[in-house]
Amino acid sequence: MEKVTFGARGELSGYACGELHKPGLVVLQEWWGITEEIKLQAQKIASEGFRCVVPDLYKGTLGVDQEEAHHLMTNLDFPQAVGEICEAAKFLKESGCPSVGVTGFCMGGALTILSLPASADIACGVPFYGVPQGFDASTVTKPCQGHFGALDEMKGFSDSETAAKLGEDLKKGCAQSEVFVYEGVGHAFMNADPGRPNIKEGVNVSTGFPALNKEVQDKAYGRMIAFFKAHL
Repeated sequence: MEKVTFGARGELSGYACGELHKPGLVVLQEWWGITEEIKLQAQKIASEGFRCVVPDLYKGTLGVDQEEAHHLMTNLDFPQAVGEICEAAKFLKESGCPSVGVTGFCMGGALTILSLPASADIACGVPFYGVPQGFDASTVTKPCQGHFGALDEMKGFSDSETAAKLGEDLKKGCAQSEVFVYEGVGHAFMNADPGRPNIKEGVNVSTGFPALNKEVQDKAYGRMIAFFKAHL
């Protein structure tokens, strides 16, 4: 992946991959930061014919355990982060992408939903297991496709009850929106190893989440790619 800078003064940074002038996607991190896992996700998506940018919302900092990751997420200025996501979308459009979407995982899933009404440059979004608290998702009038695990125990953020409520609200704003809840998987099910995500070379963190289910992962990934190809 290549390092890129963007923003009005070039003050923001991130990583990019994929061919120029393809549909663009802003790919958003989990609460850990820009891990090896999120870079691999972006590269895999880019191989389907997209130009991807992963904005560095933590400015180079990584959470190498759950306590630090929680501290980083709770101290993140979410409105500022949404602004940076909008700048990343603008960067993709100005770089030649005909249209731009956004996808994210965990914290990045919640930010995906928040960014949809915030930028005219963003056409659609796919959040994975993350819902912003206190936000009325019925105000999202753009297509949005959510993915959640039935065994997810993060109440109010990504459990199945929260996912169902999100689906109802999104439908009020856009008939094309939908939410899928998958049996047998929990939080972070899109990671190569949900129970021990790869943070950086030589560093994996134990999460206690249910093990990888490749069938579910492939189904969710296929739905996401088909969604973006239909809407971008």
